[in-house]
Amino acid sequence: MRVIVASRIFAPEPAAASFRLAALAGELAARGHEVEVLTSRLPVGVVGETPAGVRVRRARVLRDRTGAVRGYVPYLSFDIPLFFRILAVRRADAYVVEPPPTTGLAVLVATALLRRPFVYYSADILGDAAASAGSPAAVVRVVRRMERSVWRRAARVLSVSATVTARLIELGVPAARIDEVGNGIDTAVFAPEGPARAAEPPYALYAGTASEVHGAGVFVEAIARVPGLRLVFVGAGSEVEQLQRRADEVAPGRVEFHATVAPDEVARWLRGATVALASVKPDGGYQFAFPTKMYAAAACGAPILFSGEGPGEAFADRAPLGDAVAHDPVLVAERLAARLGAPATVQQRRDQAAWALGSVSLAGVAERAADALEAIRPPTP
Repeated sequence: MRVIVASRIFAPEPAAASFRLAALAGELAARGHEVEVLTSRLPVGVVGETPAGVRVRRARVLRDRTGAVRGYVPYLSFDIPLFFRILAVRRADAYVVEPPPTTGLAVLVATALLRRPFVYYSADILGDAAASAGSPAAVVRVVRRMERSVWRRAARVLSVSATVTARLIELGVPAARIDEVGNGIDTAVFAPEGPARAAEPPYALYAGTASEVHGAGVFVEAIARVPGLRLVFVGAGSEVEQLQRRADEVAPGRVEFHATVAPDEVARWLRGATVALASVKPDGGYQFAFPTKMYAAAACGAPILFSGEGPGEAFADRAPLGDAVAHDPVLVAERLAARLGAPATVQQRRDQAAWALGSVSLAGVAERAADALEAIRPPTP
């Protein structure tokens, strides 16, 4: 079978979507399928490997100052050329597309012309994200219409969690067309063994996207109340500039911001962190979302602190070094101070990583996603 994966980001660019799709592409290639990826050029400074046996074609795309492809104009800078790129390459037996729904629409139209099936990897529900971020009602309606169009025409919809599956069904996707494949992290990259960032002075790490739906500002407010601990952000997001301004006001010199880096560098930061942070803003309509940065933290053996609501709470409660707290800077500060006063031992970190290896590896996720693709009825020649 020949499969084309269409995504605005792909390995080695560090993002949950990159990890998921790289694992799927690698699994398909290992099964003997021909896999081609249509994606964007890497941001400056990001280097690394792609899965063996997978052909990756990259094209220009608009990125913001942080290096992220985010926002409708940058999306379209990828989606419009993607439509023509799909028509220009040799036809595939199946196509896989990742959000946003604008990319889904480009694939929908192109595959309709080619009379080929496509699978939508629903790792996110952008209509809910737009509503949670306070977008105008008209924008939310348009995004929802796009998503419903893509879901309706997809041969299969891959869901990353039970909460996403439930939301998809609630929004009208037939349960029979959903494959719940789960989610995870590459435990070969994110592992306790390997180089670590210097842990002196100790730091709390927020590694990943910081946008309106995450509410990462709670950590900036909290760090001002915890002497002796610095806060490090690694990654991009629509709230980064706002977080920088607030950090200068309440905790000058104690909050660092670093651009997106390769996955192995994220792992170095996690290995040296006193605690890894994650959050989902409560009462924003996005509480079904799971911050996959928690998988990476657990796999590296880092203690985890989750703030907010959603499935991240249950994950933090299950993790040996996990902790969950309400989205309140005073309560977050108390937990940070406690972790600073009683750092995890080397053995505790190893135990956390061992637990993660059996709980959050992407290998099983990729196998289930590949099974779903192989189950699609081959198109008539």
